[in-house]
Amino acid sequence: MRTTHVGSYPKIPDLPAPGRWRTAAEKLQRGEITREEFRRVEDEVTREAIADQVGAGLDMVTDGQIRWEDPQTYFARRMDGFSIDGLQRWFDTNVYYRQPVAQGRVAWREPVTVEDYRFARSHSPRPVRPVVTGPYTLARLSQNRYYPRFSDFVLDVAQALNRELRALDAESPPLIQVDEPAILQHKEDLALFREAAAALLEGVRAPVALYTYFGDARGVVRVFYELPVEVVGLDFVAGVRNWEVLESEGFPQDRRLGFGVVDARNTRLETVDEVLRALDRVSRFVPLDRVDLGPTAGLEFLPRRAAKAKLVRIAEVKRAALEVTR
Repeated sequence: MRTTHVGSYPKIPDLPAPGRWRTAAEKLQRGEITREEFRRVEDEVTREAIADQVGAGLDMVTDGQIRWEDPQTYFARRMDGFSIDGLQRWFDTNVYYRQPVAQGRVAWREPVTVEDYRFARSHSPRPVRPVVTGPYTLARLSQNRYYPRFSDFVLDVAQALNRELRALDAESPPLIQVDEPAILQHKEDLALFREAAAALLEGVRAPVALYTYFGDARGVVRVFYELPVEVVGLDFVAGVRNWEVLESEGFPQDRRLGFGVVDARNTRLETVDEVLRALDRVSRFVPLDRVDLGPTAGLEFLPRRAAKAKLVRIAEVKRAALEVTR
């Protein structure tokens, strides 16, 4: 079993302290510091996020997405064809994103996450997984004012992000995570999703993890299994009916399951026994040596103390599971 984080980490410390990142962001907005000075603060907070994950005992970490404004804006700002509009609620969470707007043909301009990955890799003794927002989700959460057909929009985004994955691929990461939560809310687009995923993954040699969350994969998981990905990540809290998916569809024995069972949106800390029982249940469908145990989504929704406690608990569960099997 592998323990892993799967995305974002809180940028600011627990209240009442505002933290270096928030203070620096406010100063940047007022013109009191330069972009380069703000970048140095982002570097410091990224190192803290990595240290928390490593200190918790995880096998694989992320950079915490400290530099991301949100999962949409961070990519759209750096691609041709997009402008950025007003705030929109991100799924059913209490966080918001600035909605990208397709004003022209979308195209890849330059690497978005490569330097972030290099920085994180150089400051982590554990393997780092870079994370990329998937083309369907990026397009679905954007406005389209250019393309006559939504499908054309999605496929151009997929072609652009394929360039991003290829740029990451050149860095030989242990795994590239692609986040596609929006398809669970729009299962009628499954054929388009399949086509976009194929375009996204064309020529990518590094192992890829496809992660979904905030819902269940009933009716679509077979397509996930057909894609050339190593890991299929599912949320078993907001998507509790994913248990039914495993019972009805099984799980391919040549893939790993991203087992999202520690709730990323609730400060309540799961007990070791609760997670062990979930592992025992999932082991009926997937051998535990092919399970990636982690939170259901990124942890930016939680106070930092609660987020770190969740990661520590994940590592504790692995140690307890190893004791049981000895």
